[in-house]
Amino acid sequence: MTMIERLWEDFRLPIRDALHFAEGRSCDVGLGSDAPSGMRVLAPFDLEEMLEIDPSWVSSVDGLVAVDLGSKGLLWGGEGSYGSEGFIARLTADRSLIWAILFTESNPFDRIRLSGNVATFTSTAGFEITVDIDDPGSSAAGPLGSGNG
Repeated sequence: MTMIERLWEDFRLPIRDALHFAEGRSCDVGLGSDAPSGMRVLAPFDLEEMLEIDPSWVSSVDGLVAVDLGSKGLLWGGEGSYGSEGFIARLTADRSLIWAILFTESNPFDRIRLSGNVATFTSTAGFEITVDIDDPGSSAAGPLGSGNG
């Protein structure tokens, strides 16, 4: 089990603007109103190394909105422990993590629009993040960790 899967068991995510995949890849992301998707995918980082430095640097998340994908799982959006945090995630049908993104300054996500495999998550502050639900790392700014942006 990866570090992010262990955190997700307790509905926790690291307090960092980042995209995490269940298999263990993580990369920084940034809100970007000038980016077509509303975010930029930045450099990869080592989550275990980050949490070694400060294991308490995590936020509990709570869902506010969901879209049922049937046998393909669930899209989920909501809030973190602090008022400014928002998260979006895709889960399996049994609610295991596929991927999750936390933003520290987006405010909670309370709306999801789905069109095919493209979902747009909207926060209470009006931020809109659009991702390919099968590959959120490439939909925003090219391949995961490409440094585009």
